[in-house]
This record gives sequence, structure tokens and C-alpha cells, in this order.
Amino acid sequence: MAGGGIVDPNSGARAHLYEYKRTRYFILAFIVGSFGGVLFGYDLGISGTGKTTVARVLGKLLHSVGVLSSDKVIEVQRSDLVGVYIGETALKTREKIEEAMGGVLFVDEAYRLAIGESIDFGVEALEEIMSVLEDDNLVVIFAGYTEPMKRVFSANEGFCRRVPNSFQFDDFSCNDLAEMLMIKMNKQDEKSRLRGFKLHRSCTFEAVSEVIEKNSYEKLRNKMNGGLVDHMLNNARENLDSRLSFNSTGEELNTITLHDLEAGLQLLAQRVKVD
Repeated sequence: MAGGGIVDPNSGARAHLYEYKRTRYFILAFIVGSFGGVLFGYDLGISGTGKTTVARVLGKLLHSVGVLSSDKVIEVQRSDLVGVYIGETALKTREKIEEAMGGVLFVDEAYRLAIGESIDFGVEALEEIMSVLEDDNLVVIFAGYTEPMKRVFSANEGFCRRVPNSFQFDDFSCNDLAEMLMIKMNKQDEKSRLRGFKLHRSCTFEAVSEVIEKNSYEKLRNKMNGGLVDHMLNNARENLDSRLSFNSTGEELNTITLHDLEAGLQLLAQRVKVD
């Protein structure tokens, strides 16, 4: 893991990401402690919200093997770090660093720290974080869209030197999305809007994959990736609600069919505009 180059994630480890939505985010993580200081990056695909979940998983993993003393994840953005007057940025950034000590500091939309202006306190925040990358018991993760993140690299030469690995994840295929959908329905948490609902027996992996392929187009799938599954399922549940009658009973009330999935995806395709 300490070596440079591109690491192929399309192995068994990638299957664990199917439970999370992904975004085309470039995540840089400086890991210290017993690993001796290892940096790596992830290109996680098109827009979604799984980046924070992945950071939490990473925190739990490193805590479980003794690299970190805590599994906490402190999530910050530019507004949490950058002040409005000279000296304020360093103080705000240092407070967040101290709060994250022992766990993970997750800097979302990190490219906003290097917006290209001649005078900008964001670079000061970036340099303050860089100054603690060699401290023990802390993981720092910077996240942001791939192209804008290049500005972050150009703002600080140390980034290029400290990121030896790149992890690239391809966009989800129809089979990937179908597998994610099956997992989401089989492993519902208490906050899920679909808690208590189930798939009809006709909703096999193959059938769901075919529904996705026939009722969506590649640009839509590549834009939304895992987010497509959440919207598709929520729309499918709404379609189920709309077709129920006062005479519906038993499993009819909470069983999502292939028709519901198809209708949900068709509705999504109509609502989302793709350039």
C-alpha cells in the first residue's frame, strides 16, 4: 500500500462500496501512526453522498487496527476553516484540527481552499493542515471534484510529493446498480424511507439489472451512479402507494414490484436533465 501508482479497486473490496452512493471525488488521505505515513487517493465517480460514509468506514477500520485512538470523523468545509480577517483562519483551522485529533479530519470540497485569487485565506487554511500531516494519531482527508482539485495541488507543492497512490473507480454498470439496489433492500437501516418494504420475488438480480438497462441511458447512469438507486427506489415506493386501493391487503401494501421499479426509473429519467 505504501508504493506509488494506480491501485485497481475492482476486487472484492469494491463490493463493500456498493452500499454507498459515490461521487466523482478525489480523496487524499494522509495516514500516520503505525503505518509510518502513507498517502493515497480515490477517484470515486459521479455525484453522490457516500464520501462521508467512506471516511467513517476508514476511521473505524484504522481505529480497529490501532492506528487511530478514536473512530470519530470531523467533517468541515471552507466556511469552517476560513476567517474574514488576518489571523482568524489559522485559529479556526487549528481548532478543527484539535477537535479531530485521534480520528479523521474530512475536508469536503477542498478545492474551494485554493480558488485562484491572489489574496485568499483558503490557502492559509490548507497550509495549516499540511503542517500537521506528520503528527501521529490523525488522518486528514481532502475531497473534491477531480479537475478543481488540481488547483489544490498547484497551491502547495507538498501535495504532489505526499500522494504516491491513486485509486480509480469506474462508473457503476447496470449490474453494479442492480447489486446495490438488492443490498439496500436487504440491509435497511432504521432511518431508511424504505424500512418495512420488500421486493417482489420477481425482482431477481438479473431482472432488476435489465430494468435499469432498458429504462435509463448511459449518461444518466454515469451522472448519478449510486444516487440513481436511491431515487429509483423512492419513486418506486411512491408508485406503489399510488396504485394501492382500499381493498389492498397484506403483502400488497409493502411489496415493490418490477413494474414499480420500472415506473420509478422512468420518472427519474424524465426529471433529471443530462447535458
